[in-house]
Amino acid sequence: MESFVQFRKGTTPDHVHRDLDGLKDEELGRYGFVGRQAQLYRENDPTQYTAEGLISMTDVLVEDLEPTDLNDADGAPLMLYYNADVRFLLSRRSQPMPFFARNVGGDELWFVHRGHGEFQTEFGTIPYEPGDWVLLPKAVTYRHIPVTGEEQAFLIIEAVEEFRTPPPGALGRHFPFDSSVAFVPEPEVHTDGGPEWRIRLTRREECGWLTYKHHPFDVRGWKGDYFPFKYNIRDYNPIGSESVHLPPTAQMFLQAEGVVVLNFLPRPAEAREGVERLPWFHRNADYDEVALFHSGDLFGVQMPPGLLSHAPQGIHHGPPEKARARARRKFAEYDRVNWSVMSIDTRKPLTVNPAVRAISEAQR
Repeated sequence: MESFVQFRKGTTPDHVHRDLDGLKDEELGRYGFVGRQAQLYRENDPTQYTAEGLISMTDVLVEDLEPTDLNDADGAPLMLYYNADVRFLLSRRSQPMPFFARNVGGDELWFVHRGHGEFQTEFGTIPYEPGDWVLLPKAVTYRHIPVTGEEQAFLIIEAVEEFRTPPPGALGRHFPFDSSVAFVPEPEVHTDGGPEWRIRLTRREECGWLTYKHHPFDVRGWKGDYFPFKYNIRDYNPIGSESVHLPPTAQMFLQAEGVVVLNFLPRPAEAREGVERLPWFHRNADYDEVALFHSGDLFGVQMPPGLLSHAPQGIHHGPPEKARARARRKFAEYDRVNWSVMSIDTRKPLTVNPAVRAISEAQR
């Protein structure tokens, strides 16, 4: 539990994440940056290690992963990581679904990394583009139709419990994002296809089918507070500070039981001389961290688009000291952080698909 009692021992800077004077700043904390924590000021880079076994980081590129829906219209996304609360999947669907889909095991939150198209739903159609978060709530029927011939890539977070907006907090209901900007579909009746319409039911690894004699999208109207929607990252309002690099929790987007979704997006860089602009070294004691590097650069260094990274709880991670030294050296040349990274933290440890781990290890 949190405590207001804090101690300072040995050599430390006066202010957190600032004026390190050659030391390496590491945070060891509980409950994802909101519980008890310690700042450890080290002489050496704590990420410089070699790892063996299943409790280790993995890094893979989207283009090196091939879900069955990449080449087969009847195919499915590739499962990447999972625990009892959440599954991470990758879709690269290249052809329209020849069926309808309904996840009866949980919500699906899709991030559009590449591609254009639409999700047809019983609530109406949701067009998508890169940078969209598309929420398809549990038991909602939908059909995914990508633009033919265009490269597609989607990170899917499937949560057992429903996704919801975090409490507004001290900044109010419009920050870091204004929910009234979300795209909510208009109802429309469909009659195409037939004479039978099939819905593929999924509940984690289980699958089933429903067959209808009428089109499942025959809704003329709807009302209520349970519906699919999309929200593009360009409409998100990143929170920043001139004098200190803020913790990741300041950039929360959605949360479900055991999982939080964060947006790290372009914003003005910290301006005070001596402040550390890059995320500090940390070993999150209670959360696994998954990140998708979407686009952009970090003080002139291009981010690897499509990189999927998983850091298990309790393992040191963060930009290496070489990158931190460059950020300090180039302090006067850059006044913005230009990266777009989607970060998802999970309370329970994730199991990594062995095929994903094998690709990661082969690239080390």
